[in-house]
Amino acid sequence: MTNLLKFSYFLVLLALVSCGEKQKETEKKDSSISRESETVTPSSTKSILFFGNSLTAAYGLEEKEGFPALIQNRLDSVGLNYTSINSGVSGETTSGGLNRLDWVLNQKVEVFVLELGANDGLRGIPLKETKQNLQAIIDKVKSKNNSTKIVLAGMQIPPNMGQDYTNEFKKIYPDLAEKNQVELIPFLLEGVAGNPDLNLEDGIHPTAEGQKIVMENVWRVLKTVLSEN
Repeated sequence: MTNLLKFSYFLVLLALVSCGEKQKETEKKDSSISRESETVTPSSTKSILFFGNSLTAAYGLEEKEGFPALIQNRLDSVGLNYTSINSGVSGETTSGGLNRLDWVLNQKVEVFVLELGANDGLRGIPLKETKQNLQAIIDKVKSKNNSTKIVLAGMQIPPNMGQDYTNEFKKIYPDLAEKNQVELIPFLLEGVAGNPDLNLEDGIHPTAEGQKIVMENVWRVLKTVLSEN
């Protein structure tokens, strides 16, 4: 049964790539421009920017059901003066993220949550390239404001590209986190990936209930960063 779930997860992950490609240009306009321009934070509040792909963008759900919005609810409930900004674009790769980063960083960001790389892995992009792009994103964020706290969301992929590729892909995230001394979410989809009850019909994007679990995965790390900030 476990192998069947993993195989099913792999099949729907492949669907994500084609889905993301078709919607990428539209999402970039709707999410990257409209959404971000509408969530400019007041100067009196600090900002947490979630920079990622469809998992961050809450694909298939209302924005309020995605984990960045749920993080905002948690922040409000504990009285922390932060604004959560959803900068997710469906189908985004590390290369695409790097290309749009300068525009995103026009606003001041206290905490930068980096959630990219899964689409690279599904397309078999060379691991060296993915790692270099993630490092370049981290470098740009630091160069813009060295006081910005960075949180890296770890990702995993099924072994469709071979076990060696899969294992090395998984290692990218802890390696970068250690090298750059940034906080790591071990696996963003822990407790959600492969569970049909917590994913939409495509089998890859979390349902509203799945997003709640993703939010808790993020919050366990984020709350530590905020306490230090």
